[in-house]
Amino acid sequence: MNVHFIAIGGSAMHNLAIALHLKGYHVTGSDDEIFDPAKSRLQRYGLLPDSYGWHPERITPDLDAIVLGMHARKDNPELLRAQELGIKIYSYPEYLYEQSREKTRVVIGGSHGKTTTTAMILHVLQHCGVEADYMVGAQLEGFEVMVRLSETAKVMVLEGDEYLTSPIDRRPKFHLYRPHVAIVTGIEWDHINVFPTFEIYKDQFSQFINLIEPGGRLIYCNDDPEVRDVAVKNSRTDIAKQPYDVPPHEVVEGVTYLTAHGRVPLRVFGRHNLLNMTAARYACNALGISDEQFDEAIQSFGGASKRLELVKATADCAVYKDFAHAPSKLRATISAMREQYPARRLVACMELHTFSSLTAEFLKQYAGTMDNADVPFVYYSQHALQLKKLPNLDPEQVKASFANERVRVFTDSKQMVDELRKMHWQDANLLMMSSGNFDGIDFKQLADELI
Repeated sequence: MNVHFIAIGGSAMHNLAIALHLKGYHVTGSDDEIFDPAKSRLQRYGLLPDSYGWHPERITPDLDAIVLGMHARKDNPELLRAQELGIKIYSYPEYLYEQSREKTRVVIGGSHGKTTTTAMILHVLQHCGVEADYMVGAQLEGFEVMVRLSETAKVMVLEGDEYLTSPIDRRPKFHLYRPHVAIVTGIEWDHINVFPTFEIYKDQFSQFINLIEPGGRLIYCNDDPEVRDVAVKNSRTDIAKQPYDVPPHEVVEGVTYLTAHGRVPLRVFGRHNLLNMTAARYACNALGISDEQFDEAIQSFGGASKRLELVKATADCAVYKDFAHAPSKLRATISAMREQYPARRLVACMELHTFSSLTAEFLKQYAGTMDNADVPFVYYSQHALQLKKLPNLDPEQVKASFANERVRVFTDSKQMVDELRKMHWQDANLLMMSSGNFDGIDFKQLADELI
């Protein structure tokens, strides 16, 4: 098979390209810019384009398929050439579905918790010796790539993103996977540039449930009223519906234990992680994994990259980084730190980085989200606003949106770091939350400097 990737440098795209290369396909690709880690990883497998830019002359009739990335535009010259030649064009979720038609598909959807829940399922399956193909949105410990495709696996586990599929396909990605086992972890308005009202956004999850294969299973978070509403109102009688809640547990001397089936120590913590873990348990049960097998495997799960990831710790201080940026993620991550370290002062820094979070109307959703932090810092970049072609935000407007007088707002990350340097870090924790990197902060270097 000869497959060409238009916009090969994307996070999901370059991983799919590597997966097909490892499967024995002949893979080529193009992009107008490629950054690390995609650049070095493509280079390692001999897939890095020899020059940047679009080269329609490379789109020839001997190609079996084109995979089109979201980064490309409708008028991309390679795309136009492929359409002219009548070559089959796939988005990457479409291609993943094609590769998994004969497999049992487990799809994890939700506004938050998707990556962690997917990672938990894959960790348990690997521990139990169950071969699985997969697509996950973060690098996982023990997994070489973020996409795996094989001829032999009977199961495929897919993280189901609700963002758009491609420039020429406006469906949410998770509408293309048609799961046999579907998970919905939470529903909170996001991607307002695509879903302008919460009702439109919420309806995408109703449609997702309707796309479950007949005889399939819906595993849904009973703790989330919006998820519960969507699940209960769905009238399908040809699927099983399985709600989940926080499992019995206890926290002793900084360690969280599951207590429903004996006493099971965990490396991860937080209410949201316990909810994700229960969803993962039910999905694994559906694939033939017993509770005893699950408990044995989950003890060694250390979390997905940037999801409450420990950067450095001493006897009386810990520095964590987290991908949290949406309001529910912010609230859940801060609460997890508070529950795990109740006696320590919590300094929480978050970056407004996504299109939604930098939009004045959406900012109102952040009211009260940082109340559980002793020292709440918020950072955003004027440059990010310019890149996203959004109006300027006034720091006082941002502060007001959090409805917390203790919140301090920074538009210069260096000033924020200077404030952190002035603090005493005995019996205190630092939590850095962003889908970016606070304009280039090296978290490891900062942790070494502070503690």
